[in-house]
Amino acid sequence: MPRQIISTDEAPAAIGTYSQAVKVGSTVYLSGQIPLDPATMQLVEGGIDVQIRRVFANLAAVARAAGGSLADTVKLNVFLTDLSHFALVNQIMADHFPEPFPARAAIGVADLPRGAQVEMDAVLMLEN
Repeated sequence: MPRQIISTDEAPAAIGTYSQAVKVGSTVYLSGQIPLDPATMQLVEGGIDVQIRRVFANLAAVARAAGGSLADTVKLNVFLTDLSHFALVNQIMADHFPEPFPARAAIGVADLPRGAQVEMDAVLMLEN
């Protein structure tokens, strides 16, 4: 099955050897997003809530470029440098995802690129 590389200027450009997303059939694999402002490629200023919202905005932009939305998410992975922020992730996630919610994992990590406190990746299933 052919694969399609997904790219958009509305999300941060890839800063390594990866694509923003890859679509295979009706499945879209979104690469990890950290809270970079796509215009400046700098980490957003503010607390963890600002970082979480920016990550969701970046994921949403890539999902739109693939022809979908966050509502098409079937699996979400959340990486946090401090798991005490998990309740805040849940609160903000409810603003971005309709029920039924996707499957999800939350993983505590020691460090993330550029000093980010949160990173997320996702898998979408699009309607044909």
